[in-house]
Amino acid sequence: MNDRAVDRAAWENRDLEVGYDVPAEIGYLIEDIQTPALIIDLDAFERNCDRMRNFVETMGLRLRAHAKTHKSADIALYQTTRGGACGVCCQKVSEADALIRAGVTDILISNQVWGEKKMERLARLAKKARVIVCVDDAANVSDLSRIMTKNDVVLEVLVEIDCGAARCGTGPGIPAVELAKQIAASPNLEFAGIQAYNGPAQHIIDGEERRSAIAASTAKAEKTVSLLRNAGLECKIVGGAGTGTFNLEGTSGVYNELQCGSYIFMDTHYGMVRGEDGERIGGFENALFVLTSIMSRPEPGRAVCDAGLKAHSIDSGLPTVFDRTELAFVDASDEHGKINDPEATLLLGEKLRLVPGHCDPTCNLYDWFVAVRDGKVEALWPVTARGKLF
Repeated sequence: MNDRAVDRAAWENRDLEVGYDVPAEIGYLIEDIQTPALIIDLDAFERNCDRMRNFVETMGLRLRAHAKTHKSADIALYQTTRGGACGVCCQKVSEADALIRAGVTDILISNQVWGEKKMERLARLAKKARVIVCVDDAANVSDLSRIMTKNDVVLEVLVEIDCGAARCGTGPGIPAVELAKQIAASPNLEFAGIQAYNGPAQHIIDGEERRSAIAASTAKAEKTVSLLRNAGLECKIVGGAGTGTFNLEGTSGVYNELQCGSYIFMDTHYGMVRGEDGERIGGFENALFVLTSIMSRPEPGRAVCDAGLKAHSIDSGLPTVFDRTELAFVDASDEHGKINDPEATLLLGEKLRLVPGHCDPTCNLYDWFVAVRDGKVEALWPVTARGKLF
């Protein structure tokens, strides 16, 4: 065991070699970055953060930015110091642990936490930072109370309601009130409000259909908040909303915390989600790219790049080639991406920026973000919580 511990310490403190451990170093030109690499256009990223910060400040809301998008302590700290966020969301206890170790101090685990080991870890984290968790089951409330009491820590808890996602969540209205009463009466738990997030609605392309879905979700949240108030239970937090619908929940008068994540990066699918004016939601720009190189031109009109299935998630569709409308990414295998190049303009070694189909799982494939400004590498940010799935 001691040998293994020494080996681990040596690994964590190793010297990083450019091109072996990291894809670039600060000052590199974008042409010198090893590919495939996950790059951030810092100017676009900062403008996206500013747009969301300005919205929540204008509306008098709180932004609890969702860190499952990026899993990066550097980005989470940017969001909470310069991006207008009061804290962040995580989905898993291990993800929250990684960010707390890096200095993040206010985290909502916007998910249920089951299992003795996970709940013990949750109690330890609650001694280091503000930690909030969601519940939708009475047995879970009892277990959390027992373990928090054992560890002499008070945990804030949200009741998650199913407001239309058909995923986690107890029923809105009376079922939610009964669960909230149990929380309020449980030792070492504090009822803090409700979680009312409609995930599928974020990706409804049609603006009117999306507005209708969120109107229904908001009505369920509003009814639940009213019944809770009648029962003497106030909601410090009414949380939900995402990049696709933040403007709807944010102007509803019901929600006071928004949990947007993808707004900082955007992706191909979110690029299709338009407002009723036909413009991109929030005016957010593409700031995240998979940088790839052309590795083969086997025949006229077809080129092959080095970013395949292992370089980006395609669950929401294939990536698009940024700023090159004459090119189309048409297929992928493990290590190869096929690009239609009808004018045969691509050269061997030429680099392209691909907009991922789905930014969140794409980020989880990489160890590093390469942050670029004016064609040069300005920062290297580790994907702190990569692979933190439990």
